[in-house]
Amino acid sequence: MHVTLVHVHVDPAHIDDFIAATRINHEASIQESGNRRFDVLQSPENPGQFILYEAYASAEDAAAHKETAHYLTWRDTVATWMAEPRQGISYNGLFPQG
Repeated sequence: MHVTLVHVHVDPAHIDDFIAATRINHEASIQESGNRRFDVLQSPENPGQFILYEAYASAEDAAAHKETAHYLTWRDTVATWMAEPRQGISYNGLFPQG
């Protein structure tokens, strides 16, 4: 399994907009055949801090996600709302398997 933790710091003025746009991306992403999880996490201490937990069956499935219309729309929509560039860190998922 291929997992990416995407760390996102959103400008406070755009938190609600970011959540709305990310919900649309989430709902489409979980329909992708290679998707295993797509969690959106928000820090209770700092509401502008988010982590997107994206788990795909393979690195190829994760790469295919970045070519989907919903991802490209999300990426372009939220780009100017970032307080700093988002950072994606890739991991190999060991457990659960499958």
